[in-house]
Amino acid sequence: MTVSDPRVNENLADLARLLSGAGGSLLIEDFLRCLLTPAEIADIAGRWALVKALQQKIPQREIAKDLGVSLCKITRGSRELKKPNSAFVRMLEIKACP
Repeated sequence: MTVSDPRVNENLADLARLLSGAGGSLLIEDFLRCLLTPAEIADIAGRWALVKALQQKIPQREIAKDLGVSLCKITRGSRELKKPNSAFVRMLEIKACP
């Protein structure tokens, strides 16, 4: 599938519905480990780690060095955090609630 394939949005929405109704983080983690390659898992985990680091106001160059990610990825994450009603911010708020 290519990025422009309309099935991308359809299947992403389907996955989002499944994950939101899964009910347990262990099942979701197991599912993601089955679905994704080790490299994809590391990439997604790294992207989430950089978002959390940005929220903690850690300098971008320090994040890049610590996580081994490009400044372009960090800049993208920073822009997403600044958007009104950012999904990143909403997810970080959920994470902060016990």
